[in-house]
Amino acid sequence: MSGSETGPGSQNESKSTYPKRRRTVQQVLQVPDTSSQAEESGDDNDDVSSVTSTEDCSDSPNVMRKRPRGKPRKCKLQFRCTNFLKEDHGQPIFGIQFNYNTKEGYPINFATVGGNRVTIYECLKEGKLKVVQAYIDADTQENFYTCAWTYEDVSGQALLAVAGSRGIIRIISPTTMQNIKHFVGHGNSVNELKFHPRDPNMLLSVGKDHSLRLWNIKTDFCVAILGGVDGHRDEVLSADFNIDGSRVMSCGMDHSLKLWNMNEMITNAMTLSYNYDVSKIKKTFPTVRNHFPDFSTRDIHRNYVDCVRWFGDFVLSKSCENCIICWKAGSLDQDLDTIKHTNTEVSIIHRFDYKDCDIWYMRFSLDYWQKILALGNQVGRLYVWDLDCNDPTQTRYT
Repeated sequence: MSGSETGPGSQNESKSTYPKRRRTVQQVLQVPDTSSQAEESGDDNDDVSSVTSTEDCSDSPNVMRKRPRGKPRKCKLQFRCTNFLKEDHGQPIFGIQFNYNTKEGYPINFATVGGNRVTIYECLKEGKLKVVQAYIDADTQENFYTCAWTYEDVSGQALLAVAGSRGIIRIISPTTMQNIKHFVGHGNSVNELKFHPRDPNMLLSVGKDHSLRLWNIKTDFCVAILGGVDGHRDEVLSADFNIDGSRVMSCGMDHSLKLWNMNEMITNAMTLSYNYDVSKIKKTFPTVRNHFPDFSTRDIHRNYVDCVRWFGDFVLSKSCENCIICWKAGSLDQDLDTIKHTNTEVSIIHRFDYKDCDIWYMRFSLDYWQKILALGNQVGRLYVWDLDCNDPTQTRYT
């Protein structure tokens, strides 16, 4: 990737045909506020000069959101801004991830990636933040897009995987403060990383080469490659494991969403990757190649699909159309195990509408318990939805 490209999948398409990615990103941290009404900040020009400097913005003026016609409905989620910061490298921050693998009572940490820098923060009381560690890649042209937390299965020590424009997946140990491993396979930019929910050593990566790859970071084998004949026809931008790791949903620039089952061939390869000894067998590891997804659709979105997450058996996905769509493959009462690759039916459950987010690679996120959905738009406004309700049509953003 040349130095003039600012994000994964930069291309030369017409501006009127494809939206451009946002070039500046400001990360805003919010915490629940039980003493105020649901608000929207509207402060789009806040700025700080140093990575460690912070400013209290709880007294900033707020504008009340207009409620829909009919009986007012009070939203249970109420937030106020307690702190914000801007990292001093001057580059967009493409990824931020909390470490959910810590024990109760231990500090809460999160990592950010932007430019050639990886920064780890610790959350303190009263919304304060502390910079714990920072890593700078030796290549100034590196631009990290994504990060994911896991842990070493024997010692329990935290590990952080990061990747970006150079296509190199790096495994960082915050305990030893070293880059302990790296993996190369996509040949171009890596757009997202996800760890298996039940196996901390299995890392899923998606990239510009139209493929998904499954790695065993403990034994350094590429376990499986998903893509090919019926795979994605353009960059893969996002992917997600379901709750038990038995399925993967992927999406990309080809406007499609594809379901990949972790079938018996792949699960056997995952098991084999722990015991395979190249020095004795004298052969490279037999990486599984799956060219055929178990379900595929282009009926949900009509533009780049840049973010996808499982929500039970439902799927949440987003494009550049100012809405997140909740949908399900097949009919509502159809078991996902019975869906065949020839099935084209989809069931739209609900649309979460918002404004001013018609550029791609603006991602939404769910909390650990999948009760809160959040998205930031291109003018610095945050939308937060309460998903803990019986009727999705009653969902309102804060």
